[in-house]
Order: sequence, then C-alpha cells, then structure tokens
Amino acid sequence: MTIEATVAETNYGTTASGSSFYAAMRILPRAQREAMFQIYSFCRKVDDITDSGGPRAERQAALQQWRDDIDALYQGRPPARLADYAASLRTFGLKREDFIAIIDGMEMDVVADIRAPDLATLDLYCDRVASAVGRLSVRVFGLPEDDGIQLAYHLGRALQLTNILRDIDEDAAIGRLYLPREGLLHAGITGDDPELVAADRALPKACTALIARARTHFAKADEIMARNSRRVVRAPRIMSKYYGAILELLVARGFSPPRQPVRLNKFARLAIILRHAFI
Repeated sequence: MTIEATVAETNYGTTASGSSFYAAMRILPRAQREAMFQIYSFCRKVDDITDSGGPRAERQAALQQWRDDIDALYQGRPPARLADYAASLRTFGLKREDFIAIIDGMEMDVVADIRAPDLATLDLYCDRVASAVGRLSVRVFGLPEDDGIQLAYHLGRALQLTNILRDIDEDAAIGRLYLPREGLLHAGITGDDPELVAADRALPKACTALIARARTHFAKADEIMARNSRRVVRAPRIMSKYYGAILELLVARGFSPPRQPVRLNKFARLAIILRHAFI
C-alpha cells in the first residue's frame, strides 16, 4: 500500500485525473506539472506490479526490470518508457536513489505480505514508499535542500500513516496488516492475522499511538511549510490539508468494527483547493 503512489491516494484503482493528487499538481507550472506526473506514473506502475497478485517471483523480476531501467536512465540510455524523464532529471536534479528506494519499498510487500511489522520496519517502509516520493517531489517544487528533505520526511510519513489507518479493512482483505506490532501488543492483541485483528474490539486502542504519530508529522510538516514561500508549498500544503482532514474524520468515526469507509466530500475537497491554491 502506498500513497497515491505516494503523493496521493495511490491505492487503489484511482486515476490521476480523479485524484487529490491531480487537483494538487494541476496548479503547478508546466515543467513542474509534467515532472510530477512522471513521478506519479512511475509510482503507479511499480505499485500495480506489487498489487497484481501474480507469483511473487514474477513480481520481483518485474521490479528488478524497473531498477535496471532506472539505472539505464541515469547512465544516459533511457528505455522507451522513461525517455521523457531525462529532461526532468536535468531540470530538477532528481536522485536515482529515491527512485530505487520506492522500488525497494514496493518489494517489501512482494517478498511477503507485511503483517504487524515492528516500528522500525514500518518506518523504513514509510520512508521508501512515501518519503522517497516526497524527496523527488520537493526538488520539483523548488524547496531549499534542508527544508525539502525534512518536509519529505514528515509529510510522507503523515500521509502514509493516514493511509494505513484509513485502509485497515481493505488491506486485511488482501492479507496485509500494517499496524505496528508494538501498538497491537499494547492493546492486548497478540495475533497478526489481518482479518482477525481488523475485527478485534481492542483495535481502537492499537490505533491510538499511530494517530498521535501521524498528527506529530503533520504538525512538523506545517512548521516547515510555514517558513517557506506559499508559492513553493502550494501543492504539498493541499495534500497535507486533504490527508489531515481524512485523519480527523477517521478519529471522529472511530476504529471499532464494523467501520464505514471515510472520504472527503466534493465540497470539502474544493474548499481545500480554493483556500490553498490561490491564497
């Protein structure tokens, strides 16, 4: 499970034109917008491999081919599917290691279904599938190096933790459980069967620490964006406000089973865009 290929609602069957990601990125100047959609496209394609349900060896081979293609791109021999990326690499200084980190994060879901990882493993996963995308993105947005890296760190984790809390039931249905082992044990949940954990009455207690962690990352991201030009942080601010609102809706709904899906309505999404895209 990733953030819309990390910067939006990747999970899961949405298209760019129908996503919060598209709304946030369409306000960018053309070169930035094209670079962001290239990043989005890359993330969607490797995410689709991960979630395809095919044999694990075949999915690992397909991800390895993407590693090889990224290497070829940075060696000046881009394959056809990455030919358009060369200009963005030159213009924005996108780093090879961030593309590779995204693939490595996707592979964590391929080697074996993630089930109740410890906090260190969960944080590594979030760094790879979310903050690595953020590191590519902040270069496109034009943030200063230090603040850009810190924003990617905090906002990537905030978005991914929100996704995890939002998609507990969806992930359980495909055999995955991203809630950390420490939180489950704190709630008295000792198993790691995704569907049994999702149905456990103690689940709300297991989510408490993750909610607090996500809120802390959102707050840190807001601090960083507040000290940078509004123009530079328009797109990440829209994503932050969108996902922050989702998190608070989840908290208001609660985590006791059965849970109804949570999403922002059209008017709430539009209000966020109007407030932060042009002001």
